Amino acid sequence: MVTRQEIKMTNKMVTNENLDVRTITMGINIMDCADEDISRFCDKVYDKITKKAEKLVSVGEEISAEFGVPVVNKRISLTPVAIAASSVKADSFVPIAEALDRAAKAVGVNFIGGFSALVQKGMTRSDKILIDSIPEALSTTDFVCSSVNLGSTKAGINMDAVQKMGHIIKQTAYLSRDNGSLGCAKFVVFCNSTSDNPFMAGAYHGVEEADAAINVGVSGPGVVKTALEEVRGADFETLCETVKRTAFKITRLGQLFAREASARLGVPFGIIDLSLAPTPARGDSIAEIVQEMGIEQVGAPGTTAAIAILNDNVKKGGIMASSYVGGLSGAFIPVSEDSGMIEAVQCGSLNIEKLEAMTCVCSVGIDMVAVPGDTSEATISGIIADEMAIGMINAKTTAVRIIPVYGKAVGESVSWGGLLGTAPVMPVNKFSCADFINRGGRIPAPVHSFKN
Repeated sequence: MVTRQEIKMTNKMVTNENLDVRTITMGINIMDCADEDISRFCDKVYDKITKKAEKLVSVGEEISAEFGVPVVNKRISLTPVAIAASSVKADSFVPIAEALDRAAKAVGVNFIGGFSALVQKGMTRSDKILIDSIPEALSTTDFVCSSVNLGSTKAGINMDAVQKMGHIIKQTAYLSRDNGSLGCAKFVVFCNSTSDNPFMAGAYHGVEEADAAINVGVSGPGVVKTALEEVRGADFETLCETVKRTAFKITRLGQLFAREASARLGVPFGIIDLSLAPTPARGDSIAEIVQEMGIEQVGAPGTTAAIAILNDNVKKGGIMASSYVGGLSGAFIPVSEDSGMIEAVQCGSLNIEKLEAMTCVCSVGIDMVAVPGDTSEATISGIIADEMAIGMINAKTTAVRIIPVYGKAVGESVSWGGLLGTAPVMPVNKFSCADFINRGGRIPAPVHSFKN
């Protein structure tokens, strides 16, 4: 059982090391809202969200005040809309996104996820409608986030969908051009997506989940960095043990929050996601942890090994602290949200190719990367295909959240504020992959997917 004494021990972490509960996310199943009429479907979804999540924000703030630990975000994730709305007879799901946005504003959450489709093996009619609706949906709403799962280790990669994503992302960038192509920052594509992920933009409530669940995401890059400062120059065994012990402490905090939120909301506890997710604030950076390990600048030789050490030992420490560690637990490497990553790009030590190598061992993938607005659809699809292949072959979750910033070129930057931060526009490979992407069809699953 987690004790109040353990919470008191976190005061230093909160005050000096940027420890926080990154999110309390309520997952809600909306399958019972099915209806042929889109207006009725929207009304049912709105009513269920506002009823289920009515007290989510107040309970989050109440627990935060009681334990003296910041809760940065309160969020909602829904059953993938492409599944829940499969019986809706309409040519666009934009009205559904608008209903979700209204519901998010009504209950006061920061984001609502689940405007999503799972198309790793093929696309249904409702999948196609949702995907075609993404650009307008994300450019006309404030809090709606969207995701599409394009591949898996067991199904392979849907290359027709990968090709389509290049167009969808470019269109989203154009329609949200007045806000630095912000719509793309609310959209992510996955291979092997997890259905208990509390982190946006990829959160959705899986069809195998309970009617509702509370998932908590805890983060503490600053805590890990401070702990490593105390063992500077020590051997790798000491380094690993330090990360594990620190991850254990952080996860115990998340365990308490999740249990308290579950009890007060009357919603089952789902999982703790211990992800070292950075913020733009100094001292809250994954890049600074890598530098503390002995790498002069992120991107230098040794960076991938350092990320592997961090990711693995965060998981090892977390699973000792809770029986319900899940989601995407590990280390995130978003560029715009990490001051150290931004510096690495600006000084030339970090490029997209090195980021791709790092994704082989980190929690997710190429995340919050801004590229020139004139980047071709095929190049964007090619970057996505590479990342999906890493996930498929290695049986891990990988993702791409890339922003071709309309009107921006390499050397410029774009600022979205808040947790999304500021992104330097990164160069992409100038050579074409269009003939490869345009082949269409599906890349078959690797042979080890048949071991069952």
